[in-house]
Amino acid sequence: MPQGSLRALMPALANKTYFNYGGQGPLPTPSLEAITTTWGQIQELGPFTGAVWPMIEGTTSRLRQHLGQWFGVGTHRVAFSENVTTACVLPLWGLPWQAGDELLISDCEHPGVVAACHELARRHGLVITSLAVADLRGDAPSAAIAVQGRLEAALSPKTRLVVLSHLLWNTGQLMPIAAVANQLAGHPNHPYLLVDAAQSLGSIPVAEAAAAADIYGCTGHKWCCGPEGLGAMAVSERVLVESQPTLIGWRSLSHENQAGSGFHTDSRRFEVATSCIPLFAGLNSSLALLEAEGSAEQRHATITALSHQLWEQLQTVPGAQTLLQTPPPAGLVSFTLEGTPPEAVVKQLGAQGIWLRSLDDPHCLRACTHLTTTAADISRLIEALQGLEA
Repeated sequence: MPQGSLRALMPALANKTYFNYGGQGPLPTPSLEAITTTWGQIQELGPFTGAVWPMIEGTTSRLRQHLGQWFGVGTHRVAFSENVTTACVLPLWGLPWQAGDELLISDCEHPGVVAACHELARRHGLVITSLAVADLRGDAPSAAIAVQGRLEAALSPKTRLVVLSHLLWNTGQLMPIAAVANQLAGHPNHPYLLVDAAQSLGSIPVAEAAAAADIYGCTGHKWCCGPEGLGAMAVSERVLVESQPTLIGWRSLSHENQAGSGFHTDSRRFEVATSCIPLFAGLNSSLALLEAEGSAEQRHATITALSHQLWEQLQTVPGAQTLLQTPPPAGLVSFTLEGTPPEAVVKQLGAQGIWLRSLDDPHCLRACTHLTTTAADISRLIEALQGLEA
């Protein structure tokens, strides 16, 4: 695909300067067309007839295979969900917990996953402990060394789970997931590793981390630029053995029409019931469009080259302070602006058609660069920041 053609396929980018890919990516026109075409096919064939099921199964299977390639795992380890939170929580709640087990959660996890862990702890008498990573503001290799050292100190004989995002949604720091998984394998309890990959899939190479984690939960509507309402997870072989479904429906069953048939032995045990099949076609299209831009490593290099430009130019803005002390390892660039609350910045820039977001913890601004970001976008943001009213 020629340079810039993906951007041309996104109508949402025609009238704004957009830096909110970490919240939701624009949907390309071919992906929208894949959704509407699939809707039409379902209505033409059914929607509930013998003729429609092969088409539905084919659409689902193609995406499962596609994501398995991105995750670096077999399709038996890939399951679908509605979003990243359910992708993380559904297999998590089915694991065999015992009172007194400790859940070690990083201090940069998303509130949705943290809240689910706290409720899990309340119900089963578990203990919550914390792993400090929010203060790691240097380069990614240094952060990786620090994480492994802190993890070793934080682990206890009762640690049963570690929760650590692949790419931190607030500071933009990269976590060494494969190394952490290897470290946990040497622990007497071999704690499970739950990875929130909301900011990873579509922005950085994920295969090594997804294959190493016990639960690697993703969504398709952020960096993949797919439709909202569809997520996925990659689960480990031992989770397939040890975790039981928590929300149960006909898709959880090995024979959907027989309640006593037992659950699927593969990842489908974590799927529940009816999903919006056209969304599967839309996400599959978005993944293919991203692949046309190059390999995962090539796409990551493009994204980071743009985030480095933004990081470097922010150093010239009076009062601006980037959270990371070195150029970011991916497309998330978080920063503060002295004298102006982040919410006020978002409001003033939004009035100019420039969109980024504010975060509560830490209280800052976050701008995301993607394959569709241009140097002109970055320049416009910098000029607007320089001209803000205090």
